[in-house]
Amino acid sequence: MKKLVNKIEDVMHESLEGLVACHSDLLELDPEYRFVARKSRHPTKVALISGGGSGHEPLHAGFVGQGMLDAACPGQVFTSPTPDQMVAAAQRVGSQQGVLFIVKNYEGDKMNFAMGAEMCEVPVATVVTNDDVAVQDSTYTTGRRGIAGTLVVEKIVGAAAERGAGLTELAALGELVNASTRSMGVALTSCTVPAVGTPTFDLGETEIEMGVGIHGEPGRRRVALMSADAIVEELLDAIVTDLAPRPGRPLLLFVNGFGGTPQMELYLVFQSAQRSLHKRGLTVARSLVGSYVTSLDMAGCSITLTALDDQMMALWDAPVRTPALRWGV
Repeated sequence: MKKLVNKIEDVMHESLEGLVACHSDLLELDPEYRFVARKSRHPTKVALISGGGSGHEPLHAGFVGQGMLDAACPGQVFTSPTPDQMVAAAQRVGSQQGVLFIVKNYEGDKMNFAMGAEMCEVPVATVVTNDDVAVQDSTYTTGRRGIAGTLVVEKIVGAAAERGAGLTELAALGELVNASTRSMGVALTSCTVPAVGTPTFDLGETEIEMGVGIHGEPGRRRVALMSADAIVEELLDAIVTDLAPRPGRPLLLFVNGFGGTPQMELYLVFQSAQRSLHKRGLTVARSLVGSYVTSLDMAGCSITLTALDDQMMALWDAPVRTPALRWGV
């Protein structure tokens, strides 16, 4: 294993320190509880807090800033953050207007965020993301996994919070966006957790994993490598069948890299997906391409579709300024 590390046990901490040092105009790092917080925030707005295991960067700390999250609580690689982190983050960025937790559907994340919510002294609501159509249950979840669609929820709800929406309204909006979003991914290679030093799963030179999870969990099936167009068709068949968007409703098409995929290939996948959706009578109104919800060094990608309404489209377009996502500012 070749990694740019010093000591394995220091990877997460040193990475967080580098992130905050690089974006010191936007972020601050709590030295005790190791969460990332927005440096400039409105004291009376509802605070948005998310988090999860490290290894998915820039999710979630890279989305702290104007128009998205107020704080992010990272755990060790593929390991849930602790309730103490969430409580400390809520104390730092929260207000009497309350805190909204945005949590991916993994058992450890849900359990720890629920414990954190019980310990908070301000009102707390929670939105659980579960956009992955690949499998119903996996090693880490009961029900569908939360993957790249989490970014869409954080962006749209974050914009509404920036405009002063209340806690109940934001929670309902988050549920709506999650219900309007579906994703599925494919792995070309495994990821390698630094503390383990070997690939998480074995994948032959001519094999791919359809429906892989962002921790390397198994997907729907392992098949022979096929063309990009064929891969896109299988992913979209599953997504569109489940989402069932009506013709004419605007869609957000988000092609997400898993950390080891060149931009050239991601844009090729986007072009293929857009062409396929057009043939299905569906309209791509908004787009995003890049490695935003990763799995360390895994090669592969996921496709996410969100069926937008006018409100969601306006909130997606609203200004955002974070280390990993910014426009309109």
